Amino acid sequence: MKIIFISGPSGSGKTTLSNQLIVKIKNGIILSTDNYYKTGLISKLLSQVVDGYFDKRLSFNYKLFKKDFNYILNNGTSINERSYDFEKKTINNFLNKKNNLNFIIIEGIFAKEFSRTLCNQKYYFLELKINKNECMKRVVQRDIKERGKAKKQAEDDFFKSWGVYYQKFKNKNIKNNPNEFTITKNTNIEKIIKNYLNEF
Repeated sequence: MKIIFISGPSGSGKTTLSNQLIVKIKNGIILSTDNYYKTGLISKLLSQVVDGYFDKRLSFNYKLFKKDFNYILNNGTSINERSYDFEKKTINNFLNKKNNLNFIIIEGIFAKEFSRTLCNQKYYFLELKINKNECMKRVVQRDIKERGKAKKQAEDDFFKSWGVYYQKFKNKNIKNNPNEFTITKNTNIEKIIKNYLNEF
């Protein structure tokens, strides 16, 4: 099984890049960490009182994500498709079986943290570096349309999210991975796919 992680701050284009890649590499599946937030009363309460809750590890249902990831990794098959409802704070589960999977694309703000838990597993890691103002415009539009936020709240939440993302790995010694790439607006994605992703 081949694994690609796509990370970056909110609004950097992780989902867009994932969708572009899945079309090209075939026989793959996207696991978005955005669909694995915790649910229930405690989560609803914490999301109201904890600043930047949805950008912090305590909001992420690591156990459920790991379960789905391991199942796909070990069986080459996916049974469930999950979708998180940000207004109701619930996870919707859909039966959507996919067989003969060769690629797993993991995208989201928790992708980087999850990748560091894989000790002996080979993977590629793509980190998006996009202009802050451009990211903010995307996030505000998305949050107003899809998450029921007012513009001011969406802007405030974005700035908190940006700070949380870049603080996570600040001053941490992370082993350099030769298969890690920084993706900018000028990156030739076709070249990366041709020269690297098709080889492992």
